[in-house]
Amino acid sequence: MSDPMNVLAPEHRRLRIGDEWRDAASGATFAVEDPATGKTIAEVADADVADGLAALDAASGAMAEWAATPPRRRSEFLTATYRALTERSEEVARLITLEMGKPLAEARGEVAYGAEFFRWFAEEAVRVEGRYSIAPAGGYRILTVPKPVGPCVFVTPWNFPLAMGARKIAPALAAGCTTITKPAGQTPLTMLLLARIMEEVGVPPGVVNVVTTKRSGAVVSALLADSRTRKLSFTGSTEVGRVLLRQASDNVLRTSMELGGNAALIVCADADLDVAIDGAMVAKMRNIGESCIAANRIYVEEPVREEFTARFAERMGALSVGHGLDDGVNVGALIDEASVTTIDGLVADAVDRGARVLVGGERPDGPGHFYPPTVLVDVPEDARMLQEEIFGPVAPIISFTSDDEVMAKANDTEHGLAGYVFTRDLQRALRFAEGLDTGMLGINRGLISDPSAPFGGVKQSGIGKEGSHEGVLEYLDLTYVAIDLP
Repeated sequence: MSDPMNVLAPEHRRLRIGDEWRDAASGATFAVEDPATGKTIAEVADADVADGLAALDAASGAMAEWAATPPRRRSEFLTATYRALTERSEEVARLITLEMGKPLAEARGEVAYGAEFFRWFAEEAVRVEGRYSIAPAGGYRILTVPKPVGPCVFVTPWNFPLAMGARKIAPALAAGCTTITKPAGQTPLTMLLLARIMEEVGVPPGVVNVVTTKRSGAVVSALLADSRTRKLSFTGSTEVGRVLLRQASDNVLRTSMELGGNAALIVCADADLDVAIDGAMVAKMRNIGESCIAANRIYVEEPVREEFTARFAERMGALSVGHGLDDGVNVGALIDEASVTTIDGLVADAVDRGARVLVGGERPDGPGHFYPPTVLVDVPEDARMLQEEIFGPVAPIISFTSDDEVMAKANDTEHGLAGYVFTRDLQRALRFAEGLDTGMLGINRGLISDPSAPFGGVKQSGIGKEGSHEGVLEYLDLTYVAIDLP
């Protein structure tokens, strides 16, 4: 088995600032672990505030020239990045698995998904349009001119270390913005590899900067406090999102926030159970359940509850757990020990309150941060796992008897990111689509993420949209020009 670290040379495990790969100003580094073994796989530069501001110097310095670059040329850079990622899919996927833990098949899927953002926004780059019209009262013309917002700061999570960066960098570059990305400390290597690939395809220096750090709070705060920063995009927890929104308010920054979720998956009695079970497996177990749109709460209508539960538990119990690079593994390691401890605590809390474990429920012995696929029934409404984001391979099943009842339970959360409904009744599906408080909804489908669709939530699950045509609009300001013309 080839060493996935061979794709990222030691000199490219440093900060990418302007036209340089350089050490942190302090010389500090931090370790990156393989979550399946707990062993260190690399040391990367640990930036401080001075390094973050140096990256902003580079992004600010490159801004005017990049904004003036013809849209077709910007599009060509994005297309070249898409092609490079596609051609190098296997090596990128192996690196994702090594530092994040997901099975290799899942990592390959992430590379395809992340690459597609570059292809989609390569097409959007040449379709950024203004408007020219006659004023309703006559006498003058209305002209609207879209302009890039300016240097952008991105804070990306560990669960999709390529795709979440791609989902931000691609539209920003399409719009003419320069970028600084602060990847999660657990998974910085994939973002460094992406920066290297974009350097190789010719993206100009200063347009894509990457700052790795374990001192995220201080570095990001300094960037947001600098008036040259004009946009913040963050993917992560609602708690951290609230903090960043407060900081961003001082300079009235444009913000895109994709925050926590607590998705309900609803299986109606008239659903095709084969479709529902397949969909539930995808919605729950994609990315080991470490996804903001994962099905956290599975509501099954009483007439089909017993059959659905038995078949779903059988499918969950048949999944193979192990190192993501090993053949045949369906469920890899969770990101760190804290995640395992949190999930184990949620299961214990539910059991203490009367829930029953059908499958899993006990963490295995040995090295690595593993937790087995777990199914619980008879989960009471006061169980913590129905209120908190689980972020792991644990599925609570709750019965319901009416649409009004399940709609109220599904909406009883501060979150509103995604939801899933399985029914063969079109009118029923439309009532759920109108009644559920979510930014996204899958009908008879467990996989809803798509670069061509607007991704984002309502309530405390976020602000703004990523992907689709709406995604590029998040990186554009609009100037209105009134032209006198009697």
